[in-house]
Amino acid sequence: MELQHSKILVTGGAGFLGSFVVENLLARGVPRESISIPRQNEYDLRKWENCQKVVEGQELVIHLAANVGGIGYNREHPGALFYDNIMMGTQMMEASRQAGVKKFVAVGTVCAYPKFTPVPFKEDDLWIGYPEETNAPYGLAKKMLLVQAQGYRTEYGFDAIYLLPVNLYGPRDNFDPKSSHVIPALIRKVSEAKKEHKPFIEVWGTGSASREFLYVEDAAEAIVLAAEKFDGPEPVNVGAGMEITIKDLIETICKVMNYEGEIHWDSSKPDGQPRRMLDVSRAETFFSFRAKTSFEEGLQKTIEWYAQQGTH
Repeated sequence: MELQHSKILVTGGAGFLGSFVVENLLARGVPRESISIPRQNEYDLRKWENCQKVVEGQELVIHLAANVGGIGYNREHPGALFYDNIMMGTQMMEASRQAGVKKFVAVGTVCAYPKFTPVPFKEDDLWIGYPEETNAPYGLAKKMLLVQAQGYRTEYGFDAIYLLPVNLYGPRDNFDPKSSHVIPALIRKVSEAKKEHKPFIEVWGTGSASREFLYVEDAAEAIVLAAEKFDGPEPVNVGAGMEITIKDLIETICKVMNYEGEIHWDSSKPDGQPRRMLDVSRAETFFSFRAKTSFEEGLQKTIEWYAQQGTH
């Protein structure tokens, strides 16, 4: 797809990942006036008529708008997470099809994978079991976009593709302790402990669970490459192909931030999915994507950005 000459809609384009996707498009020479970013306060995408309005005249839709958060947020809001995400996604894709949009990029989530998926997660294992309970409502709502995309391709010849990004992190992430994901939550926790001279920090779970993290600028690059070069029915993992335990993660953050206090584990709190790491070979084969940012470098940039915000 010729991105430079296309009218592009990026839902969630003012958000964490979306803002980097928009910057990536601009860097590739897409004119600013060719990119539309519907704002949440103006267009509630859970409402059908708003979906119809925003897709009018668009050629490419990159759907990133989502209600999303960490484990605590998922446990408190399973109903809203299911409803909001399934309504936005399903209606955006249908409105795009009706409006004659040329291509739809559905951005799913690693939470769509079954709880006990063999590591590394391969796209062919998406349906071998039920997702991890704490994030199943969110994961399943996003997973339905894959079913819809494949169904629309078969019945209508509609070019919808489906990507499965792993946990993202980076500058501009959400650092609100009520809804943030693990990396921003831990950075904030360490930052506050340093400021208040606390001798220890408390972390959820046992530290044994593992995660894979992808730097947000790399994720944006993958999405734009897929929009440009990929038009198959297969779901595609988007990740860095690395794995780190939560214990090693917090120790690394403490080291980078020069915090020498102890780490106390609250094992009454959930670990979430036991292990997470993606097989990322399909993305490289289909649209030549490979993550460029090392974890240490990405972490350093994220910590520096947070420090500059003066939020602590």
